[in-house]
Amino acid sequence: MIKPHIVFDKNKKSLKIKLILEKKINFLPVSKSNLIIVIGGDGFMLQTLKKFYRLKKPFYGINSGDYGFLMNKFSKKNTVKNLTKLKKVTIYPLEMIVKNKSGKIKKSIAINEVSILRQSRQAASISIYSGSKKIIKKLISDGVLVSTPAGSTAYNLSVHGPILNLDSKKLSICPISPFRPRRWKGKVVGERSIININNLNPKKRPISAVADNVEVRNSKKIVIKINKKIYFNLLYDKNNSLQKKIKIEQLRKETNLK
Repeated sequence: MIKPHIVFDKNKKSLKIKLILEKKINFLPVSKSNLIIVIGGDGFMLQTLKKFYRLKKPFYGINSGDYGFLMNKFSKKNTVKNLTKLKKVTIYPLEMIVKNKSGKIKKSIAINEVSILRQSRQAASISIYSGSKKIIKKLISDGVLVSTPAGSTAYNLSVHGPILNLDSKKLSICPISPFRPRRWKGKVVGERSIININNLNPKKRPISAVADNVEVRNSKKIVIKINKKIYFNLLYDKNNSLQKKIKIEQLRKETNLK
């Protein structure tokens, strides 16, 4: 039996959907629920996942934003009925461990990607290793992204990174506007990889490390890895799974290249 709790973004469309659902569903406090319904866009879903993941309850997103890749489409007629026949997808986040120039260690998780970005007008100068194995000795660029399969259709796609299947067990490492080496397109690594990124010139070329929307400025050393102790169960309408959305994006990208 479904016992939902509702969380909604503060915009008119989200509120309108909430009011419609409240007439059809009896919502409960989060402590008594077995499902969290999230009304908003992808950004709001990411915030909600991080806020409530320790409760280990599944999340069902209803899109009231622009694209809503992580969300389901709202239907006055079918949404309530669809809640009884959902498909579950389990995803795992990246863990970002950052040491800044003052020696302080900060940790955060990222569901989509960790972005390493230049912090000034100077391009970033970084090295990237997978464990002790060199990926690139020196990259001069605006930055680099490390993306999960679930996040590979987000920022990663906009910088021409590869789209990864949910079951690929891979991570994408993709440069942002590479200057040297100009032709480096990035690398796909296994999900067990421990990625080490070092700022080669922190005084002249400061960088920020961003886990989804949590930023650590003046980063000196960054370690990125999948954290399998943390997981998120996302629920999708039967004919609108996350895997299906990813495949659609793959086909769209292939068509655009022709």
